[in-house]
Amino acid sequence: MPGPLQGIKVLDFSRLAPGPYGGMLLADLGADVIRVDRGASGADVSRFGDIVGRGKRSIALDLKNPDAVEAALRILEGCDVLLEGFRPGVMERLGLGPDDVAARNPRLVYARLTGWGQEGPLALRAGHDINYIAVSGVLHAIGRRDENPLPPLNLIGDFAGGGLLCAFGIVCALLERQTSGKGQVVDAAMVDGAMNLFSFLASAVHANMWGPRGTNLLDTGAHFYEVYETSDGGYMSVGAIEPQFYAEWLDGIGMTDDEQFKKQHDAAQWPELKKRTAEIFKTKTRDEWDTIFATRDACTYPVLSPKEAPAHPYNAERKTHVEGGFGVVQPAPAPRFSRTPGAVTEPAPAGGEHTAEVLSQAGYSDGEIAKLLETGAAQQATEG
Repeated sequence: MPGPLQGIKVLDFSRLAPGPYGGMLLADLGADVIRVDRGASGADVSRFGDIVGRGKRSIALDLKNPDAVEAALRILEGCDVLLEGFRPGVMERLGLGPDDVAARNPRLVYARLTGWGQEGPLALRAGHDINYIAVSGVLHAIGRRDENPLPPLNLIGDFAGGGLLCAFGIVCALLERQTSGKGQVVDAAMVDGAMNLFSFLASAVHANMWGPRGTNLLDTGAHFYEVYETSDGGYMSVGAIEPQFYAEWLDGIGMTDDEQFKKQHDAAQWPELKKRTAEIFKTKTRDEWDTIFATRDACTYPVLSPKEAPAHPYNAERKTHVEGGFGVVQPAPAPRFSRTPGAVTEPAPAGGEHTAEVLSQAGYSDGEIAKLLETGAAQQATEG
Protein backbone atom coordinates (compact mmCIF):
# COMPACT_ATOMS: atom_id res chain seq x y z
CA MET A 1 0.00 0.00 0.00
CA PRO A 2 1.21 3.56 -0.69
CA GLY A 3 2.20 5.81 2.20
CA PRO A 4 -0.26 8.24 3.81
CA LEU A 5 1.16 11.22 1.90
CA GLN A 6 0.65 9.74 -1.56
CA GLY A 7 -0.52 12.44 -3.95
CA ILE A 8 1.39 15.25 -2.17
CA LYS A 9 4.04 16.89 -4.35
CA VAL A 10 6.95 18.82 -2.81
CA LEU A 11 9.55 21.00 -4.52
CA ASP A 12 12.54 21.04 -2.19
CA PHE A 13 15.12 23.83 -2.53
CA SER A 14 16.88 23.03 0.77
CA ARG A 15 20.48 21.88 0.70
CA LEU A 16 21.88 21.49 4.20
CA ALA A 17 21.01 18.51 6.41
CA PRO A 18 17.84 19.67 8.24
CA GLY A 19 15.79 20.45 5.13
CA PRO A 20 16.68 17.29 3.21
CA TYR A 21 15.91 15.29 6.36
CA GLY A 22 12.46 16.89 6.57
CA GLY A 23 11.98 16.10 2.88
CA MET A 24 13.06 12.50 3.50
CA LEU A 25 10.37 12.12 6.16
CA LEU A 26 7.76 13.24 3.64
CA ALA A 27 9.15 11.04 0.86
CA ASP A 28 9.29 7.99 3.15
CA LEU A 29 5.56 8.38 3.73
CA GLY A 30 4.64 8.60 0.09
CA ALA A 31 5.08 12.23 -0.97
CA ASP A 32 6.63 12.97 -4.36
CA VAL A 33 9.62 15.06 -3.27
CA ILE A 34 11.53 16.76 -6.09
CA ARG A 35 14.94 18.05 -5.04
CA VAL A 36 16.24 21.16 -6.80
CA ASP A 37 19.97 20.73 -7.40
CA ARG A 38 22.43 23.39 -8.55
CA GLY A 39 23.76 21.21 -11.34
CA ALA A 40 23.77 17.75 -12.85
CA SER A 41 26.08 14.95 -11.77
CA GLY A 42 26.96 11.46 -12.90
CA ALA A 43 24.31 8.87 -12.09
CA ASP A 44 26.63 7.08 -9.66
CA VAL A 45 27.89 10.11 -7.70
CA SER A 46 27.25 9.88 -3.94
CA ARG A 47 23.73 8.57 -4.42
CA PHE A 48 24.10 5.40 -2.36
CA GLY A 49 25.59 7.17 0.66
CA ASP A 50 23.03 9.98 0.75
CA ILE A 51 20.38 8.44 2.99
CA VAL A 52 18.38 11.67 3.48
CA GLY A 53 18.07 11.92 -0.31
CA ARG A 54 16.30 8.57 -0.60
CA GLY A 55 12.99 8.28 -2.37
CA LYS A 56 13.27 11.67 -4.09
CA ARG A 57 13.51 12.88 -7.66
CA SER A 58 15.98 15.56 -8.79
CA ILE A 59 15.83 18.47 -11.19
CA ALA A 60 18.92 20.60 -11.83
CA LEU A 61 18.16 24.29 -12.31
CA ASP A 62 20.42 27.35 -12.48
CA LEU A 63 18.26 29.72 -10.44
CA LYS A 64 20.35 32.70 -11.54
CA ASN A 65 18.80 32.19 -14.97
CA PRO A 66 15.31 33.74 -15.35
CA ASP A 67 14.21 30.81 -17.51
CA ALA A 68 15.07 28.41 -14.67
CA VAL A 69 13.10 30.53 -12.21
CA GLU A 70 10.12 30.46 -14.56
CA ALA A 71 10.49 26.69 -14.82
CA ALA A 72 10.43 26.42 -11.02
CA LEU A 73 7.27 28.55 -10.88
CA ARG A 74 5.58 26.38 -13.49
CA ILE A 75 6.47 23.26 -11.54
CA LEU A 76 5.15 24.88 -8.35
CA GLU A 77 1.78 25.43 -10.01
CA GLY A 78 1.27 21.69 -9.65
CA CYS A 79 2.85 21.29 -6.20
CA ASP A 80 1.42 21.20 -2.70
CA VAL A 81 4.56 22.23 -0.80
CA LEU A 82 7.68 24.32 -1.29
CA LEU A 83 10.52 23.63 1.16
CA GLU A 84 13.50 25.96 1.42
CA GLY A 85 16.32 26.60 3.88
CA PHE A 86 18.01 29.80 2.71
CA ARG A 87 18.55 32.90 4.83
CA PRO A 88 15.58 35.30 4.82
CA GLY A 89 15.29 37.26 1.59
CA VAL A 90 17.17 34.89 -0.72
CA MET A 91 14.08 33.32 -2.27
CA GLU A 92 12.48 36.75 -2.67
CA ARG A 93 15.54 38.01 -4.58
CA LEU A 94 15.31 34.99 -6.86
CA GLY A 95 11.68 35.78 -7.63
CA LEU A 96 10.52 32.70 -5.73
CA GLY A 97 9.28 34.29 -2.50
CA PRO A 98 5.95 33.46 -0.88
CA ASP A 99 4.08 36.22 -2.72
CA ASP A 100 5.56 35.23 -6.09
CA VAL A 101 4.56 31.62 -5.60
CA ALA A 102 1.14 32.36 -4.11
CA ALA A 103 0.29 34.37 -7.22
CA ARG A 104 0.74 31.17 -9.24
CA ASN A 105 -0.59 28.69 -6.68
CA PRO A 106 -2.51 30.10 -3.67
CA ARG A 107 -3.00 26.59 -2.23
CA LEU A 108 0.71 25.94 -1.82
CA VAL A 109 2.25 25.48 1.64
CA TYR A 110 5.50 27.44 1.77
CA ALA A 111 7.86 25.96 4.39
CA ARG A 112 10.89 28.01 5.48
CA LEU A 113 13.43 26.17 7.61
CA THR A 114 16.20 28.26 9.17
CA GLY A 115 18.19 28.44 12.37
CA TRP A 116 17.01 31.82 13.65
CA GLY A 117 13.66 32.22 11.88
CA GLN A 118 12.44 34.80 9.39
CA GLU A 119 12.48 37.77 11.77
CA GLY A 120 14.49 39.08 14.70
CA PRO A 121 17.98 40.50 15.29
CA LEU A 122 19.75 37.23 14.42
CA ALA A 123 17.66 36.31 11.38
CA LEU A 124 20.41 37.16 8.89
CA ARG A 125 23.33 35.87 10.95
CA ALA A 126 25.17 32.61 10.34
CA GLY A 127 24.85 29.75 12.79
CA HIS A 128 24.83 26.00 13.28
CA ASP A 129 23.01 23.53 15.51
CA ILE A 130 25.36 24.14 18.44
CA ASN A 131 24.60 27.89 18.30
CA TYR A 132 20.83 27.48 18.07
CA ILE A 133 20.62 25.13 21.05
CA ALA A 134 23.04 27.38 22.96
CA VAL A 135 20.82 30.45 22.59
CA SER A 136 17.69 28.38 23.30
CA GLY A 137 19.02 27.44 26.76
CA VAL A 138 18.99 23.71 25.96
CA LEU A 139 22.74 23.21 25.56
CA HIS A 140 23.43 24.64 29.02
CA ALA A 141 21.41 21.82 30.58
CA ILE A 142 23.24 18.94 28.85
CA GLY A 143 26.42 17.51 30.32
CA ARG A 144 28.01 16.06 33.41
CA ARG A 145 28.63 17.68 36.75
CA ASP A 146 31.50 20.22 36.79
CA GLU A 147 32.07 19.75 33.06
CA ASN A 148 31.35 21.92 30.02
CA PRO A 149 27.98 21.64 28.29
CA LEU A 150 28.04 18.68 25.88
CA PRO A 151 26.64 19.09 22.35
CA PRO A 152 24.39 16.07 21.60
CA LEU A 153 25.69 15.83 18.01
CA ASN A 154 23.39 17.97 15.84
CA LEU A 155 20.27 15.99 16.67
CA ILE A 156 18.34 18.61 18.67
CA GLY A 157 18.61 21.74 16.54
CA ASP A 158 19.07 20.45 13.01
CA PHE A 159 16.97 17.32 13.05
CA ALA A 160 14.45 17.20 15.93
CA GLY A 161 13.91 20.94 16.29
CA GLY A 162 14.50 21.61 12.60
CA GLY A 163 13.67 19.02 9.94
CA LEU A 164 11.22 16.98 12.01
CA LEU A 165 9.31 19.98 13.35
CA CYS A 166 9.23 21.53 9.88
CA ALA A 167 7.74 18.34 8.43
CA PHE A 168 5.14 18.37 11.21
CA GLY A 169 4.32 21.99 10.37
CA ILE A 170 3.94 21.12 6.70
CA VAL A 171 1.50 18.30 7.40
CA CYS A 172 -0.49 20.55 9.77
CA ALA A 173 -0.72 23.27 7.10
CA LEU A 174 -1.86 20.70 4.55
CA LEU A 175 -4.53 19.52 6.96
CA GLU A 176 -5.74 23.10 7.55
CA ARG A 177 -5.85 23.67 3.79
CA GLN A 178 -8.60 21.08 3.51
CA THR A 179 -10.85 23.53 5.38
CA SER A 180 -9.64 26.92 4.12
CA GLY A 181 -8.56 25.97 0.63
CA LYS A 182 -5.50 28.19 1.13
CA GLY A 183 -1.80 27.64 1.61
CA GLN A 184 0.32 29.51 4.15
CA VAL A 185 3.92 30.12 5.20
CA VAL A 186 5.42 27.78 7.80
CA ASP A 187 8.28 29.53 9.62
CA ALA A 188 10.27 26.67 11.19
CA ALA A 189 13.20 28.02 13.22
CA MET A 190 15.58 25.59 14.88
CA VAL A 191 15.97 27.80 17.93
CA ASP A 192 12.18 27.73 18.36
CA GLY A 193 12.15 23.98 17.89
CA ALA A 194 14.92 23.40 20.43
CA MET A 195 13.07 25.50 23.01
CA ASN A 196 9.86 23.61 22.28
CA LEU A 197 11.58 20.27 22.86
CA PHE A 198 12.63 21.53 26.30
CA SER A 199 9.02 22.20 27.39
CA PHE A 200 8.80 19.31 29.86
CA LEU A 201 12.01 20.25 31.68
CA ALA A 202 11.18 23.97 31.49
CA SER A 203 8.49 23.33 34.09
CA ALA A 204 11.12 22.10 36.55
CA VAL A 205 13.47 24.99 35.76
CA HIS A 206 10.85 27.67 36.36
CA ALA A 207 9.68 25.96 39.56
CA ASN A 208 13.29 26.02 40.86
CA MET A 209 13.29 22.23 40.89
CA TRP A 210 16.25 21.87 38.53
CA GLY A 211 19.76 22.25 39.90
CA PRO A 212 23.17 22.77 38.29
CA ARG A 213 24.10 20.72 35.26
CA GLY A 214 24.83 17.06 36.02
CA THR A 215 23.18 17.02 39.46
CA ASN A 216 19.61 16.20 38.48
CA LEU A 217 17.54 13.10 37.94
CA LEU A 218 17.76 12.99 34.14
CA ASP A 219 21.17 14.54 33.42
CA THR A 220 23.43 11.82 34.91
CA GLY A 221 23.20 13.27 38.40
CA ALA A 222 21.49 10.15 39.73
CA HIS A 223 23.25 6.80 39.96
CA PHE A 224 20.20 5.06 38.50
CA TYR A 225 20.11 7.21 35.34
CA GLU A 226 23.58 6.94 33.91
CA VAL A 227 25.88 5.16 31.48
CA TYR A 228 28.50 2.83 32.96
CA GLU A 229 31.62 1.34 31.43
CA THR A 230 32.04 -2.42 31.55
CA SER A 231 35.20 -4.51 31.96
CA ASP A 232 35.66 -4.91 28.20
CA GLY A 233 35.33 -1.22 27.37
CA GLY A 234 31.64 -1.47 26.48
CA TYR A 235 28.84 0.45 28.15
CA MET A 236 25.47 -0.20 29.78
CA SER A 237 22.64 2.31 30.00
CA VAL A 238 20.65 2.50 33.23
CA GLY A 239 17.28 4.24 33.55
CA ALA A 240 15.77 2.56 36.61
CA ILE A 241 13.68 5.50 37.83
CA GLU A 242 10.45 3.91 39.07
CA PRO A 243 10.69 1.91 42.32
CA GLN A 244 9.72 -1.43 40.76
CA PHE A 245 12.41 -1.06 38.11
CA TYR A 246 14.95 0.16 40.66
CA ALA A 247 14.30 -2.96 42.75
CA GLU A 248 14.92 -5.17 39.72
CA TRP A 249 18.10 -3.25 38.98
CA LEU A 250 19.40 -3.63 42.53
CA ASP A 251 18.79 -7.34 42.25
CA GLY A 252 20.75 -7.45 39.01
CA ILE A 253 23.80 -5.71 40.45
CA GLY A 254 23.55 -7.63 43.73
CA MET A 255 22.76 -4.66 45.95
CA THR A 256 19.20 -5.47 47.11
CA ASP A 257 20.15 -5.55 50.80
CA ASP A 258 22.59 -2.64 50.74
CA GLU A 259 21.35 0.15 53.03
CA GLN A 260 22.92 2.99 51.04
CA PHE A 261 21.47 1.78 47.74
CA LYS A 262 18.02 1.63 49.38
CA LYS A 263 18.11 5.45 49.62
CA GLN A 264 17.27 5.84 45.95
CA HIS A 265 16.11 9.47 45.97
CA ASP A 266 18.51 10.85 48.56
CA ALA A 267 20.45 13.14 46.21
CA ALA A 268 23.18 13.61 48.78
CA GLN A 269 24.05 9.93 48.33
CA TRP A 270 24.14 10.01 44.53
CA PRO A 271 27.81 10.93 43.98
CA GLU A 272 29.04 8.10 46.23
CA LEU A 273 26.51 5.65 44.79
CA LYS A 274 27.66 6.51 41.28
CA LYS A 275 31.23 5.65 42.22
CA ARG A 276 30.14 2.35 43.73
CA THR A 277 27.95 1.52 40.75
CA ALA A 278 30.79 2.28 38.35
CA GLU A 279 33.01 -0.18 40.22
CA ILE A 280 30.30 -2.85 40.07
CA PHE A 281 29.81 -2.54 36.31
CA LYS A 282 33.57 -2.78 35.79
CA THR A 283 33.47 -6.36 37.10
CA LYS A 284 31.75 -7.86 34.04
CA THR A 285 31.67 -7.47 30.28
CA ARG A 286 28.86 -5.74 28.46
CA ASP A 287 27.50 -9.06 27.19
CA GLU A 288 27.59 -10.55 30.68
CA TRP A 289 25.57 -7.63 32.04
CA ASP A 290 23.23 -7.87 29.09
CA THR A 291 22.57 -11.51 29.94
CA ILE A 292 21.93 -10.66 33.59
CA PHE A 293 19.37 -7.99 32.73
CA ALA A 294 17.77 -9.85 29.82
CA THR A 295 15.26 -11.43 32.22
CA ARG A 296 14.83 -8.42 34.53
CA ASP A 297 12.54 -5.45 33.92
CA ALA A 298 15.21 -3.05 35.12
CA CYS A 299 15.48 -0.48 32.29
CA THR A 300 19.09 -1.54 31.77
CA TYR A 301 20.35 -2.19 28.24
CA PRO A 302 23.65 -2.29 26.33
CA VAL A 303 24.92 0.79 24.53
CA LEU A 304 25.23 -0.33 20.92
CA SER A 305 27.34 1.34 18.26
CA PRO A 306 25.56 2.48 15.08
CA LYS A 307 27.06 -0.48 13.25
CA GLU A 308 25.97 -2.95 15.95
CA ALA A 309 22.42 -1.70 16.26
CA PRO A 310 20.89 -3.27 13.10
CA ALA A 311 21.91 -6.77 14.22
CA HIS A 312 20.47 -6.52 17.73
CA PRO A 313 17.65 -9.11 18.07
CA TYR A 314 15.05 -6.46 18.89
CA ASN A 315 15.99 -4.23 15.96
CA ALA A 316 16.28 -7.19 13.61
CA GLU A 317 12.82 -8.53 14.48
CA ARG A 318 11.22 -5.10 14.28
CA LYS A 319 13.06 -4.37 11.03
CA THR A 320 14.13 -0.99 12.35
CA HIS A 321 16.76 -0.91 9.60
CA VAL A 322 16.29 -1.64 5.91
CA GLU A 323 18.50 -1.92 2.85
CA GLY A 324 15.98 -0.31 0.57
CA GLY A 325 16.80 -2.71 -2.24
CA PHE A 326 20.17 -1.08 -2.98
CA GLY A 327 22.52 -2.47 -0.37
CA VAL A 328 22.78 0.40 2.11
CA VAL A 329 21.69 -0.42 5.66
CA GLN A 330 19.73 2.56 6.98
CA PRO A 331 16.97 3.51 9.43
CA ALA A 332 13.52 2.43 8.30
CA PRO A 333 10.69 4.94 7.77
CA ALA A 334 8.91 6.04 10.94
CA PRO A 335 6.33 6.15 12.39
CA ARG A 336 4.58 2.96 11.26
CA PHE A 337 1.11 2.92 9.73
CA SER A 338 -1.20 -0.10 9.79
CA ARG A 339 -2.85 0.46 6.38
CA THR A 340 -0.55 2.82 4.51
CA PRO A 341 3.03 2.07 5.58
CA GLY A 342 5.96 4.14 4.45
CA ALA A 343 8.75 2.65 2.37
CA VAL A 344 12.24 3.29 1.06
CA THR A 345 11.64 3.10 -2.67
CA GLU A 346 14.80 4.42 -4.34
CA PRO A 347 18.31 5.59 -3.44
CA ALA A 348 19.09 9.28 -3.59
CA PRO A 349 18.94 10.56 -7.16
CA ALA A 350 21.89 11.91 -9.08
CA GLY A 351 21.73 15.66 -9.57
CA GLY A 352 19.36 16.34 -12.45
CA GLU A 353 18.41 12.70 -12.90
CA HIS A 354 14.75 13.55 -13.48
CA THR A 355 15.04 17.01 -15.05
CA ALA A 356 13.38 16.20 -18.36
CA GLU A 357 10.70 14.10 -16.67
CA VAL A 358 9.74 16.83 -14.18
CA LEU A 359 9.72 19.55 -16.84
CA SER A 360 7.53 17.41 -19.07
CA GLN A 361 5.06 16.87 -16.23
CA ALA A 362 4.98 20.67 -15.75
CA GLY A 363 3.80 21.07 -19.35
CA TYR A 364 7.06 21.75 -21.18
CA SER A 365 7.32 20.34 -24.70
CA ASP A 366 10.33 18.33 -25.84
CA GLY A 367 11.53 21.36 -27.79
CA GLU A 368 11.22 23.67 -24.79
CA ILE A 369 13.07 21.18 -22.61
CA ALA A 370 15.85 20.91 -25.19
CA LYS A 371 16.21 24.70 -25.23
CA LEU A 372 16.44 24.89 -21.42
CA LEU A 373 19.12 22.22 -21.48
CA GLU A 374 20.96 23.91 -24.32
CA THR A 375 21.10 27.27 -22.54
CA GLY A 376 22.10 25.74 -19.21
CA ALA A 377 18.98 26.93 -17.41
CA ALA A 378 18.37 23.25 -16.69
CA GLN A 379 20.69 20.27 -16.68
CA GLN A 380 20.19 16.53 -17.04
CA ALA A 381 22.30 13.96 -15.18
CA THR A 382 24.93 12.19 -17.26
CA GLU A 383 24.74 8.43 -17.50
CA GLY A 384 27.19 5.91 -16.15
